[in-house]
Parts: sequence; C-alpha cells; structure tokens
Amino acid sequence: MNEYTKVKFTVTPNEEVATDILVALLADVGFESFVPEDDGMSAYIPQALYDAATVPETVASFPLEGYEIAYDSEFIEGEDWNAEWEKNYFQPIVLGNDCVIHSTFHTDVPTARYDILIDPKMAFGTGYHQTTCHMLRAILASDMNGKSVLDMGCGTALLAILARKHGAANVVAIDIDEFAYENAKENVVLNDTSDIDVRLGGSDAIKANDDFDFVIANINRNILLADMVNYIGCMHAGSQLFISGFYTDDMDVLKEEASRLGLRYLDYAEDNRWAMMRFVKE
Repeated sequence: MNEYTKVKFTVTPNEEVATDILVALLADVGFESFVPEDDGMSAYIPQALYDAATVPETVASFPLEGYEIAYDSEFIEGEDWNAEWEKNYFQPIVLGNDCVIHSTFHTDVPTARYDILIDPKMAFGTGYHQTTCHMLRAILASDMNGKSVLDMGCGTALLAILARKHGAANVVAIDIDEFAYENAKENVVLNDTSDIDVRLGGSDAIKANDDFDFVIANINRNILLADMVNYIGCMHAGSQLFISGFYTDDMDVLKEEASRLGLRYLDYAEDNRWAMMRFVKE
C-alpha cells in the first residue's frame, strides 16, 4: 500500500538554514520527501524503513545552537500524497522562458520552451529544492543534443525528462525506491518521453555495456562518495558528471574522491550553502 510515516518538525525559530540542515540529516537516515510548514517542516519516510529511534538521534545531532526542535509522527496512507501536494505545496515552477514544471491539476500555467508534467506522489524531485534547481539549470546550459544521459536517484524522473526534451537521444533513469520507480514510469509517459529507460535499483542497475556522455546524480554526500566509482565506470573520456544534494562544506571531500578516480573539476554553483559540482572524465 506504499505506507509512509510522516514526522512533523516544529523548528523555533523557523529559519531556512535550520530546516535545510535538518533535511540533510534526515535524508541520510532514509527520509525522502520534505514539505515546508509555517512553523517548520514535515518529512516522509517509507513505513518499512522507519525506525523511531533515529528521529531523536537526528535531532540530538543538529549542529546549530539557538534552535529548538520538537516533533511528532503519524501514519500516512500512500494514496493520500497527491491530495496533500495539491492542497498544501506543489505550485508551478518557472525557470525563465526555458522551463515550466507543473502537475496535471494546475491551471493557468505560463508557456515555456519545455513544459514538464510532474505528479510527484511520494517521490523526491519537483524542482523546488536548491539542489534540483541547480541540476535543472546545468542541464539547460549543456549541449545534450544526441547525447546519452544517466539520471541516478531519479525520484520523479524530472531531470531525466528535461534531459530528453533538451535533446538527449538515450536517457536512463534509476532509483532504488520502488514507489519512486513506479512514479518515474508514470511521469515519463505523461511527458511523451516513454523511451526513457527507467530502472529499479542503485548503482548496481547500471549495466556493463552502459556508456554515457552525462551522468547526473542528485542524492547525498555519503551515497555519492560510495557510488562515484560506479558512475565513472559507465563514462568515457570527455563525459561529464553533475553531482548535487550536499552542502558547500562537503565539496572538498567530494572533489578529492573525484580527482582520485580520474575526474577533473570544472565548476560549482551554490544557493544558501546547497551546492552542485561539475566534473569531466579525462
């Protein structure tokens, strides 16, 4: 039934820097979707992965002083997710004249070069978070015409869909979460990009004969460090790696690992300490 646990966090004072750090900490222990609230935020985790002990441990590890964090949890039926988004959160996202991201329930959506439909359900990746925005802009700034692209940790498949619409000829989208996988398959159909190869799994779902011009991975620092070697295994000389889902404080350790594996650092973007970096394989 795709059952979830929702944990409502009340953060005092409710400041973006505090909720962003809390998101990063919770993502590391399995929480995968986050909704801002007037007094904090709500975080969602598959019921099968929920361990009540991780919440107080995560709050205890919060590194900033001067904040109070309270929380309470409730059981959520998976099918309620669309209604929650429609009622409380998901509004159209517009990136200039280049891209508009909206759901099937939105009306009066502005016109843009790329119109992308996303019904998020319980999968991360709607374009709201800074990390996703970084990736969207990096894709739009890249020549992907006729190229091959891998979207690791694809969530809703938003990035894969934009890459395909932006000219990529061969796109693979992979996510380890079964519900995200099903949601990604639905979204590629919604966008007439059903030729995107959506796979269930982690980096083990990369096939031996896969070869990509671009690998994009918006996940988190620990997974990026563990799996970067697998990403590089499906790249050739000149292929680029875009990574996001981490703070600027994490850049050095990620750059060191990328360099060790034969990647050359290109540049980075940041917004409120959330970062995205680009590398090229020599």
